[in-house]
Amino acid sequence: MTLQALRATTIHLDAVANLFDAYRGFYGQSSNLEQSRAFIAERMVGNESAIFLVEDESGEALGIVQLYPTFSSIDAHRTWLLSDLFTTPAARGRGVGRLLMNTARDFAVETGAKGLVLETATDNFTAQGLYESLGWVRDTGYYTYTLDLRQS
Repeated sequence: MTLQALRATTIHLDAVANLFDAYRGFYGQSSNLEQSRAFIAERMVGNESAIFLVEDESGEALGIVQLYPTFSSIDAHRTWLLSDLFTTPAARGRGVGRLLMNTARDFAVETGAKGLVLETATDNFTAQGLYESLGWVRDTGYYTYTLDLRQS
């Protein structure tokens, strides 16, 4: 099986939106393809993120990774937030996630970034294993805090 990773553009919007909607479902959100499509379109049109898509030789979309630019004030360098990584259930175990992670890493190097950061669910052991196999190190020195401004 031949896999191809490419930078997604608006011509890939429908494929990316479908994968993004499934990604959100993986994290417990109700499917809302219209919302997912609008969100991804806004990121693409505004050049607010870098999205990479993996396709097989038939053109089937198998996975995505979305990166957001951020900066480290302490190091005075750009960093990329690896926000979203998703592969279809049928594509798991076929190297799609690894290809996406390596593509994200290569992109960060090409853009002169200091590094990449990500967060994942504490019980997402499969993803954690992938990250650690690629040299990612779990941070033990910082806590993550959130402030929800939208009260239910």
